[in-house]
Parts: sequence; structure tokens; C-alpha cells
Amino acid sequence: MIALSLAEIAEVVGGQTHDIPDPSVQVTGPVVRDSREAGPGSLFVAFAGERVDGHDFAASVVEAGAVAVLGTRPVGVPAIVVDDVQTALGALARHVVRRLGATLVALTGSAGKTSTKDLIAQVLQRKAPTVFTPGSLNNEIGLPLTALSATEETRFLVLEMGARGIGHISYLAGLTPPKVGLVLNVGSAHIGEFGGREQIAQAKGELVEALPSEADGGTAILNADDPYVRAMATRTKAKVIFFGESGEADVSAENVRLTDTGQPSFRLHTPSGASDVTMRLYGEHHVSNALAAAAVAHELGMSADEIAVALSEAGSLSRWRMEVTERPDGVTVVNDAYNANPESMKAALRALAAMGKGRRTWAVLGKMAELGDEALAEHDAVGRLAVRLNVSKLVAVGGREAAWLQLGAYNEGSWGEESVHVSDAQAAVDLLRSELRPGDVVLVKASRSVGLESVAQALVESGAEGEVSAR
Repeated sequence: MIALSLAEIAEVVGGQTHDIPDPSVQVTGPVVRDSREAGPGSLFVAFAGERVDGHDFAASVVEAGAVAVLGTRPVGVPAIVVDDVQTALGALARHVVRRLGATLVALTGSAGKTSTKDLIAQVLQRKAPTVFTPGSLNNEIGLPLTALSATEETRFLVLEMGARGIGHISYLAGLTPPKVGLVLNVGSAHIGEFGGREQIAQAKGELVEALPSEADGGTAILNADDPYVRAMATRTKAKVIFFGESGEADVSAENVRLTDTGQPSFRLHTPSGASDVTMRLYGEHHVSNALAAAAVAHELGMSADEIAVALSEAGSLSRWRMEVTERPDGVTVVNDAYNANPESMKAALRALAAMGKGRRTWAVLGKMAELGDEALAEHDAVGRLAVRLNVSKLVAVGGREAAWLQLGAYNEGSWGEESVHVSDAQAAVDLLRSELRPGDVVLVKASRSVGLESVAQALVESGAEGEVSAR
């Protein structure tokens, strides 16, 4: 974080200082909520959770070098006491962002946020120092913590914004006002909580409403191929740039194809020129993500050639997102188990089909959460798609939703041993260990709550070290 005195922090967050002999002492290190990350010059934010209360670690973080604790009660060591820690954290982030000379880029969407954010960051890092959201810490706590990790040298701040309801993105944009806002898509993720795509679009569009006008440097970057997103152009005063395959797209891709290993290759077109891209990531769905990243980079002054080189060299920065491991025995394990919704599930299946040309393919799939009344139809559709893509084996893992996956496959014509329903992760691992053979490609994907990453991890480990349990 940029250096701030404890007195200034207390004023910004509306807090009272306790046990601070010298309020002019500065916080020069990171702002952290995990006591294990506390170090010299840091500020520890003490959240009181259901099982763990951060205030209990106050003495240990100060011993580790933290300058003070930001909490809701005195803790016997230097502290700034506030009524609400989350509100105070947001106020501090807003204050720091205002003092930064960085350009703030924010993005949202139903699918692909984290992968696209990682691409944007890797491209912009070629131009200037860039700070970006680690993983998918895109909520009311993760976003301000990311913003507070910026320093005086930071020139680009790339923040992923998630939403589970109307008003969430407006709140986040108020904490960290963006200059560039990117909306990827409006899909089915969390549709059970929102109530419908129209409500999701309303929530996601709050980002472009928060942008400054074109005269003040605001830019909205919108997916021309998604009608819900394209319509957001009327909700902003910012300059509008479209990306996608649509004829009205300012940034587009031509001659899209997949390599023999399932990696996308295409010719990138931007208003400043064209250049060829061959990505290291897997799956055609990354083309849209790459175009979104290219549109951001173009608006921030990068040439088509610079963008193409950066996209071609960019890798996956976040765990369990199309994470590909080649086992010594020739089995390929694709761990995409971080999360799942209908759009990302279908994209992963298409990537599996592309990667498995001439090889036997396995789709190990589980529940997609928070789909509400759409759950049966969406799980059924994924099962059907697996059959249409000629996936060799479908392993549906879990309870009712997994049964719906298999039912969809069965109704599409998978009547033999092409699909199977197993009760849990260990049963899936046992089945795969007994039936996998060299050359097979295995995709593992489900919502985070299912925990299917244990299946992928067990398969990777068993290929290297022998039998390993998924538990």
C-alpha cells in the first residue's frame, strides 16, 4: 500500500486510536486479513467470523511486524477501532485509489471473469506495472484488499467485480471507481438468486453506469455478440468499444481454429492494425476472453502486434481453470473444477472434444449450483451436449443434479456404458483408476461446492506416485 500514517488512516475510516504511542507511524507494508501474511509495516484487518475471530491474533501479528490492527474493539496492542471493519476497509481503499495515479480497469460477467482478468493483467504488464485481483477475490472484502496492494509505481489496477444481487457492483464501483469497464456476458450463473437474465443484466450493467463520461476519459468495453451486453451501450456516458464476432465489433478475430492440442489460433483485428495470435490456453472460448483483453489493451495505448505477442505468451494464473497435466503414462488430466455454470460447462466440453481428437475422452461432471428453476433443464442440456460432442465417457458425480446430467445423456442416445452415475468423488476416482488407459483425456468440472478438484488431484498423483485417495 502507499505509505499512510495511522492518524490519517484513523481519520479516513472514522476510527479511534488505541494503544498507539505515535500516530505518525506509517503503514508501509500490505493490508492483510490473514494473520499468517502479517509482516513488517503491515496493517492487519481483524474480521470476526463464525469460527475464527481475527482479534484473537492481534498480539501475534504485531509481533510479526504489523504496525497496527484495524478492528471493532481494543486488543491490547496498537489498534484503530471502528464500528464496522468491512465499511472501514472500503473507505480506506477508496481513499488510496483516489491518491493513486493508476488507471483502474474493472470487469464483470457471468462466465470467464477470472481467466479474462488474468489475460488483461499479463498483457498490460508489458506496458507498465500492473496490480490485479488474485484468483477470484472479487467481493466486498477481496476487492478493496487488492486495491490496497497497489503502490506509487502501479500504473494499471485491474479489478474483477462479482455480483450476487442488484446493487453489488454499484457498491464495488463506488469503492474503486473505474475508468475502463468491461462486461463479458450475461449467462446463467446465479440465475436462481437473481431470478432471470434480465435481472443479471441489470446488475452487471451497473458497471458501465458507474463509468465517467467519454469527455472525462471513461470507456465501456462490451461484448457485441451478447444482446444483453450490447444493449448496455445505452446505459453509459462513456465511450463504447465492442469486441466479438459481430460485424459491429471494433476488436474481432478472423480465421479462428484450434491447434491439434486444442489451443486457439486466430488473426486479431483492432482499430490500430491486425496480428496473429496462437494461445497457450485451451479451448475456443478463450478467443472471446482474448478479444476482451485486446480491447482493453488497445484503449490503453498498446499496438496490435504488442497485444498479439502478449496474448500468445499468456498462461493460466489461477488454479483449477483448464489446468492441464500430462501424466507419464500418456493420460491428460484437465482440472477445471474451480466452478461451473451452464456456459462454462459447455465451453469446457467443447475444449475436451477438441483436445481429444483421435483419443478417448472422459467428462467427469458434477452439480452446477444456484440455477433455481432452471437446474433440471440446464443439467439435462449439458448431458445431451456431451453425447453430441462424442465424448467417450460421461461420469456424473453426486446426487440429484448428477442424475439429471446422466438422464440428459441417456435421452440423447447414450444407452450403453458411455455414461455412468456415481455417488461421490472417491467412487469416480476408483472407476477412473480401473478404466483409464494411455492416451485418454479426462475433464473434471463442477461447481466449487462439489469439490471435484480432489478427483483431478488424485488422478494426477496416482499417475506419478501410484494409488492415492481423493479424500
